[in-house]
Amino acid sequence: MLSAEENELITKVGRGTPMGELARRLWTPILLAEELPAPDCDPVRARILGEDLVAFKDSKGRIGVLEPWCAHRGADLFYGRNEEEGLRCVYHGWKYDVEGTCVDVPNAPEGATFKEKIRARAYPAIERGGVIWAYLGPRENGVPEFPEMEWTRVPDDQRYISKMFLDCNYLQTMEADIDSSHLGFLHSYVKSGTVIDGRANGIEDLTAADKAPVWTVTDTEYGVMLTARRDAGENYYWRVNQWMLPFYTMIAARPGDPVLCQVKVPVDDEHAVAFRVRWHAERPLTPEELSIYRDKGVLFPEMIPGTFRTKENKYNDYLQDRATQRHYSFTGIKSIPAQDFAVTEVQHGGPVSDRTREHLVSSDTAIIQVRRRLMRSVRQLMEGQEPPETRNGGAFRVRSLDIVLPKTVAIEEGGQEYMVSKV
Repeated sequence: MLSAEENELITKVGRGTPMGELARRLWTPILLAEELPAPDCDPVRARILGEDLVAFKDSKGRIGVLEPWCAHRGADLFYGRNEEEGLRCVYHGWKYDVEGTCVDVPNAPEGATFKEKIRARAYPAIERGGVIWAYLGPRENGVPEFPEMEWTRVPDDQRYISKMFLDCNYLQTMEADIDSSHLGFLHSYVKSGTVIDGRANGIEDLTAADKAPVWTVTDTEYGVMLTARRDAGENYYWRVNQWMLPFYTMIAARPGDPVLCQVKVPVDDEHAVAFRVRWHAERPLTPEELSIYRDKGVLFPEMIPGTFRTKENKYNDYLQDRATQRHYSFTGIKSIPAQDFAVTEVQHGGPVSDRTREHLVSSDTAIIQVRRRLMRSVRQLMEGQEPPETRNGGAFRVRSLDIVLPKTVAIEEGGQEYMVSKV
């Protein structure tokens, strides 16, 4: 378990907090690219790391991410007019470009010269991998290298992304992604102990055959490689997840299958936004795969129309069906993400889990190691050492692995033939 001070160290994310400052040192996903579909489209609100933002795409297609309060008298720029290469406040017409420069003060005779004194807080922004990213950190030494995760580099038809808001701190929902031992329980069904629809839903039946994986965790230049080994008779079943600083988890995938990356971005201390990404490195996603993602409501939950809220949520008990729980599903909750949300959104009764009350065991080795890595990175930044991950975007070009091998073959350090390699 963590002390109260340690728990606060890595869960509080506002500006000036240790974890908040660490997260701000790297590029942060804030929106789906489809939310800013074209030049001069409607502005969009975002709240990330405890900061309210407004994003827009100007007449030239450049992306602006600004503090939303007009420098004049604090009106909300979300209501502004996106026109002629800038966002114009509807209150008195002050206008800002994507860099936060005030380009027009039309309501005062001194506006032509006064505008040169005015700047809105603005953040660098780019579009990569179907996502709008912003850099919210200091710029004395420029901006960090972009984290070159494979899903950000493939063509659009090789990738599918869903976005959803969660009512809890980012850390506990992220910890569910790196916790392999829950697969044989939370995502299983009661008839035979195997997982719902088995491989059709991308979860291997073998996760339920051995419910107590043996962990090997390895610190890397991008985060932590998390290797869970399960007994499979004459073989071992290996699942290798990749956790990448500060909130990315690449889930184990069989060679040739689409891969899943879970991104759990802090909205503020008590809320998070999840980007759930499926992609294939070598080919477009098939109509069958897209149908499973979009239509089945299992791998990706159904959404409330017009929102980024799941139909299964804590306000309706995730639409849990107790009859289904008795006779088929271990939880009685339909979608795999909602099964996770049901156990992470309210841990210890609140949106921020009280980790002083935990009793960790060996199956929590991955969680323990990721917490240590986060705390070490935070403390190093507090001592003035910038995170090296900001200067090594190429280190994020790795893959996860899901494989069955003879027990005579090792996948840990030394088994180089099967190591997870750079891509």
